[in-house]
Amino acid sequence: MSYNDNFIKACRKEQVDTLPVWYMRQAGRYDPDYRKIKEKYSLLEICRQPELAVEVTMMPIKKLGVDAAILYSDIMNPVASLGVDFDIVKDIGPVIHTPVRTAEDVSKLRPINVEQDLSHIIETIRILDRELEVPLISFAGAPFTIASYLIEGKPSKSYIRTKQMMYSEPAVWFALMDKLGDMVITYLRSHIAAGAKAVQVFDSWVGALSPADFDVYVRPTMMRIFAGLADLKEPKIYFPGVSSGELLPYLKGIQADVIGLDWRVPINVGRERLDHRYAVQGNLDPYILTAPMSVIEKQAKAIMDEGMQHPGYIFNLGHGLFPEASLEKLKELTAFIHSYSHSVLSQQAEKSGV
Repeated sequence: MSYNDNFIKACRKEQVDTLPVWYMRQAGRYDPDYRKIKEKYSLLEICRQPELAVEVTMMPIKKLGVDAAILYSDIMNPVASLGVDFDIVKDIGPVIHTPVRTAEDVSKLRPINVEQDLSHIIETIRILDRELEVPLISFAGAPFTIASYLIEGKPSKSYIRTKQMMYSEPAVWFALMDKLGDMVITYLRSHIAAGAKAVQVFDSWVGALSPADFDVYVRPTMMRIFAGLADLKEPKIYFPGVSSGELLPYLKGIQADVIGLDWRVPINVGRERLDHRYAVQGNLDPYILTAPMSVIEKQAKAIMDEGMQHPGYIFNLGHGLFPEASLEKLKELTAFIHSYSHSVLSQQAEKSGV
């Protein structure tokens, strides 16, 4: 089987004959085989065992036929190297034992040391680079999203402590952003050096901010992160998370190749808000997977029809897969995306004489 580089081509706005598709959280709890592994090992324990992390990363490639793998990991993994003690607690998420809330707390965060503290992740990437026949995406959590966990101590709906630091102690906030920005740059550069073929920065919760606050408190750090990766040829993706449609005009100038859209923003609207500067990725509502296949395919078709109007489109969900998602429906959806897009793109090529 030859190497499938459709995902990379789409990231670069090159012509493809079939739309690439992958799913956020595609290695996860919707898969019965993964659930069996989780009966024995925690998420962090799987990450610390490269062979096991490789197995989980490759499951959706074999079962779904997706066009890219995403590293089995967690956005909190690099935070351990900063000296932060945390657990991933079932049905809660990251829980920080000593939250970061003062200038002294921020000063105690040490620089990331990937080779010393995260060698197991690098080894996982090296193995996957040898074994995969599709591109490997590695990822990091964006500074705002990581900071929200560090400051709140656990997932939050209001981000009250996070915003309190932003507004009341901006010097402390920006010091924390600087340290987390450095962490992301170093972490992702090490992943690309080990063999990752693309990187994605997840900013899952930055949509909690107004556009003006994003512009002041977050955008400078995101600009610096992508500038710090700009010399690398591998595609870079920024996903500003859920409810982030109003932030899209403020992303212009960030040196990413692809912007991920959530399901609240139509593909065409997202492109317009981004001045057509980037490839786009998205954006099926993940919970549509609870519907009959006819409904799923109808919505997927509508999204693809917009996506295929211009080069530079990758099919994905508007957020991550959830445990109740159906493995069989995901298989059918992936096959439908490939067959439908191939038919449409072939007709487009014929009309244009390509």
